[in-house]
Amino acid sequence: MEQKQTQDRPHSGLTDNMTEAIVAIGIFFIGVVMMIDGYRVGSGWAFDGPMAGYFPFRTGAIICISSFVVFLRTVSGKHRNDKIFVTWERFKLVLKVLVPTVLYVLITHLVGIYVASAVFIAAFMRMNDGFSWLKITLVIVCVSVTLFFMFEVWFLMPLPKGPLESLFGY
Repeated sequence: MEQKQTQDRPHSGLTDNMTEAIVAIGIFFIGVVMMIDGYRVGSGWAFDGPMAGYFPFRTGAIICISSFVVFLRTVSGKHRNDKIFVTWERFKLVLKVLVPTVLYVLITHLVGIYVASAVFIAAFMRMNDGFSWLKITLVIVCVSVTLFFMFEVWFLMPLPKGPLESLFGY
């Protein structure tokens, strides 16, 4: 029975401590952005009260200090938790969704939402399920045309467009 438990337990991956440290670093940078923006709009005290960035700047500072303390506690604390939070195999599955989604958001600004969506859907259908190019083409054409008519024609709500849509006069 002991050997079975050892085989089922994951051997490597992100530990709870590593995950906490990574999240603390991410939240620290959110606090830095808040402080920079608060300073940009005015973080001091004016004659009639606090300026627009007064509270955001201080909130960002509190977030930075708190996340720094969490980071120090996770890397040098006496109660380290080295239990596996997620195995590398499972983390790769998360990245298979996260990375294309981030790229989708970034390229939407360059090529428009319709082309970006078509590429995104095609990539997911091909890489994850191995659909044929005929099925992929049918799906992306149907989805793109449906979204175009729904938003642009029926709701009169323009979505981000790129160079391809300009060729069609939109």
